[in-house]
Amino acid sequence: MPSLNIRRNDTVKVLTGSDRGKTGRVLRVFPDKNTVLVEHVRVVKKTVSSKRGQRTKGGIAEQESPINVSNVSLVCPNCGPAKIGYKLDGDTKVRMCKKCGQTLPTKK
Repeated sequence: MPSLNIRRNDTVKVLTGSDRGKTGRVLRVFPDKNTVLVEHVRVVKKTVSSKRGQRTKGGIAEQESPINVSNVSLVCPNCGPAKIGYKLDGDTKVRMCKKCGQTLPTKK
């Protein structure tokens, strides 16, 4: 399974497409498909059928659709959208911003 530089709860900026320039939080990462699900980005309409036993109402619902990882860039808290690098901090491998050199926080 390939690894990605972007993780869940990271803030990313969309670089291409109809939602170019929007920033959002990563909801899910799909490493096998090389895509991420970003909050309030690439919203599509989906028809939902009503379920009789669960009493859910049918109709048209809006939900986010996955976007390719190459179309988003991680946002550094100091310098904005930047590329990601790695460095060894003791025995642990941490992500760092290639613009300012600061280590990026890992939200768990």
